[in-house]
Amino acid sequence: MMPPVPEASSILASLGQAAFVWDLIADTIAWSDNAGAVFTDIPAEALASGAGFARLIEPSRSIRTDALAQSVPPRAGEGVAYRVEYGVRASSSAPVLWIEETGCWFAGSDGKPVRAQGIVRINNERRARDEQLLKLSRHDPLTGELNRTHLVASLAEAIEEAMRLRSTCAFMLIGIDHLARVNDAFGFDVADAVIAEIGKRIRAKLRGGDVLGRFSGNKFGLILRNCTVDDTNIAAERFLAGIRDEVIPTKSGPVSVTASIGAISIPRYARNADEAVNRAQETLDAAKRRRAGSFSLWKPNVERDAQRRVNIRVTDEIVTALNERRIVTAFEPVVEARSRQPAFYECLVRMEQEDGQALLAPDIVPVAERLGLIRLVDHRVLELAVAELAASPNVRLSLNISPDTTMDPDWWTGIESLMHAHPGAGERLIVEITETVAIQDIDDIRGFITRLKNFGSQIAIDDFGAGYTSFRNLRKLGVDIVKIDGAFVQNIARSADDRAFVHTLIDLANRLQIKTVAEWVQDEEAAVMLREWGCDYIQGRLIGLASPQRPWAVPDSALPAAG
Repeated sequence: MMPPVPEASSILASLGQAAFVWDLIADTIAWSDNAGAVFTDIPAEALASGAGFARLIEPSRSIRTDALAQSVPPRAGEGVAYRVEYGVRASSSAPVLWIEETGCWFAGSDGKPVRAQGIVRINNERRARDEQLLKLSRHDPLTGELNRTHLVASLAEAIEEAMRLRSTCAFMLIGIDHLARVNDAFGFDVADAVIAEIGKRIRAKLRGGDVLGRFSGNKFGLILRNCTVDDTNIAAERFLAGIRDEVIPTKSGPVSVTASIGAISIPRYARNADEAVNRAQETLDAAKRRRAGSFSLWKPNVERDAQRRVNIRVTDEIVTALNERRIVTAFEPVVEARSRQPAFYECLVRMEQEDGQALLAPDIVPVAERLGLIRLVDHRVLELAVAELAASPNVRLSLNISPDTTMDPDWWTGIESLMHAHPGAGERLIVEITETVAIQDIDDIRGFITRLKNFGSQIAIDDFGAGYTSFRNLRKLGVDIVKIDGAFVQNIARSADDRAFVHTLIDLANRLQIKTVAEWVQDEEAAVMLREWGCDYIQGRLIGLASPQRPWAVPDSALPAAG
């Protein structure tokens, strides 16, 4: 025997729902028997009329009638479906009860609603889920503060407001110093705990109306409304002290950190969010370079702005010169110290200008490195050097490459292609890398050297003595030649300290069977000293400076004879 069918109201009650019929002409609402179970703590008289029910509704009291008015006009005798969500509560102190209402309404002879009927159901869980998703879309999950997107949007609003009201505000970037050390020492989970705690400490120092957000991994962004320059200085010290004065307890023990701050006054020095962010980042970087845990406020800088205009111009000139094949090489001879016979030639970059003049390597390389163009320049010089090697089978050339190029996969693709296209060229190529590159990552640079040696090339360390490379590392790397920094060589005839330093370097290199080149040899007296100390090769003003002509076409008598 089938169990009895329960009443409709009991079914609705089990689902957390209630049914209603709303007479819009009389403004009365009839509810199913279980309405009290849905609308807990709300008296029945408040539910009896549309007007009474509307007084309980948030965010807009007219949301139900608006939903009917916005529906498509019905056909004769047909109902029109609608759906609406809203919150209700009996008083401002009571929790909001979120309701989803679905139903249909019927029109009178004039086409306007006269009756509506439907079902309401509690929707608190979905509403909470939607609010959580909205919060996650706006806030950083680790700190609970605004994420970068909404921080920048708030900054744009603050700038617009400051310009409209003729007020002053400030934007700060607060960067945690040396967070990578915390990661390495304790792990990323501890670093996350540090970030979260610093967010709390900054939040505790804010005024009402200030806006805080997480800008990036180790940076917080802060918008300080109605904030003068003096206020900014005071606030910055308050934030820095709040971070540095107490250690941060973590599961791995107490961690002590500092932060640096870069700030900009707006709208005086930034008229939009991008400008404010860029200048605050620039100022934060400057503060960190000066001293960890310091504060810097952006100020106009005529020299910096002029240099940036120069950078833009030089960038364009370098790219144009590359495209127009105006990047060329000059060749500086390196000779044997005893015989003064050419051993090889160093390729130095030149950039031919439209007026016929040429920019030298010291004018090109630092700018190209700073602007990220050096790899393109190195590619072109490599092509030119290999072309010379292929055309002149008896010539040896050295090529100086920048630190960025040593790890550039495109450079490797280029050199492998060129070496395969010109067999034997690699055996007459010497690649010079700076000492600073050699000491940064021994394992990476060893791989770089091994690949070059597979082509038969030799490796030289340029500017040796300016850094801290040990001779043990030179042996480990398989370096063939060290070029002694000319800053120590040029004064050996007059400086006892430089003489002792250079003599010691040459002696150690000889013991390890590493060839030596002395750069910047200015006079015969220095050349004789170097020869007697056992230096293998010399180059510099005494021998001859770089020339765009191919020196190997010049008779050997053009070079100074051995003294």
